[in-house]
Amino acid sequence: MKPGDRLPDVIFHTRIRDASIGGPNPFRWNETTTSDYFAGKRVVLFSLPGAFTPTCSTFQLPEFEEAAAEMAELGIDEIYCLSVNDAFVMNQWARSQELKNVKVIPDGSGEFTARVGMLVRKDNLGFGARSWRYAAIVDDGVVERLFVEPGKCDNHPEDPYGESSPQAILAYLRDRARAAA
Repeated sequence: MKPGDRLPDVIFHTRIRDASIGGPNPFRWNETTTSDYFAGKRVVLFSLPGAFTPTCSTFQLPEFEEAAAEMAELGIDEIYCLSVNDAFVMNQWARSQELKNVKVIPDGSGEFTARVGMLVRKDNLGFGARSWRYAAIVDDGVVERLFVEPGKCDNHPEDPYGESSPQAILAYLRDRARAAA
């Protein structure tokens, strides 16, 4: 994945609330496509190794949630957090984080992550296949700018975080806004 690339067409297996179902689990499966998420919008997509993990839950996801209003002012329509986790895990993580602005995308099989070249092995941590930490600004399905943590490789001994932070994305968006003014 690089600037100018169109995101791959993938079906994400999501769960959505459906009031007609009733009962304690009023959700149904929904096939959501890449186009459903990205067509006609300018979005920030960030991906991380796993829901409920320390850096992801303590810093990255909450910081994007806090940055959402300024990102919207700078022309971002949506903020998506993607992880190689299933819909059940991603929905519970979003709920536990009390998200109002960031939407989660489950890439349970890692198909999207593999097709954008960000799938890595994290067997050294017992995680298996996961996403490398990155962020992208995507305009109508095309990568405008990519922010990738350094050292991408299988079984990386560390968990770098900084290049894909909301602060890095905001700096880029502010610079573009100043240049356009």
